[in-house]
Amino acid sequence: MVRPYRFSLEEFLKLPLPERGVELLEGEVYQMAPIGPRHAYAVNRWNRVFSSLPEVLVQVQGPLALPPDTYLEPDLALLRPGDYRERLPRPEDVLLVVEVADASLDYDLTKKVPLYAKAGVPEVWVQDLLGGKLLLFRTPEEDHYREQIWVKPGEKVAPLAFPETFLEVPW
Repeated sequence: MVRPYRFSLEEFLKLPLPERGVELLEGEVYQMAPIGPRHAYAVNRWNRVFSSLPEVLVQVQGPLALPPDTYLEPDLALLRPGDYRERLPRPEDVLLVVEVADASLDYDLTKKVPLYAKAGVPEVWVQDLLGGKLLLFRTPEEDHYREQIWVKPGEKVAPLAFPETFLEVPW
């Protein structure tokens, strides 16, 4: 019988892989599409928007470990301040994840968002570059989010971790 091999997070981190663009989702390795100019621009705009928030570490396209078998590289993650020199950030360190989707919208919505929910990440924003909108996912429950809100560019939204801080959705 032929079966695919599923990697644990520990095994995956030991593999000789390229520095960026490879994710592990429930033991399966995925090669990410190269980042294009629209995607890079959107990530940089979000980084600028979030840099005004106090007491938060803005991690741009860095690692996020979801043990036992998932390793993601969200476009941005707002992390609780901490010392991440000896370990990768985990779900309990995350205040908000942002995924910018150009060609990856289906992958982000059907593969990554359920994993974030399952891990207990409190809030995920997915920017749909082709559709011209931002989808907010809040209140994780099992493998989904109970709240889903569409926001248009130019509208203001407050992250759950900073309810008094309204940020303009960039485009």
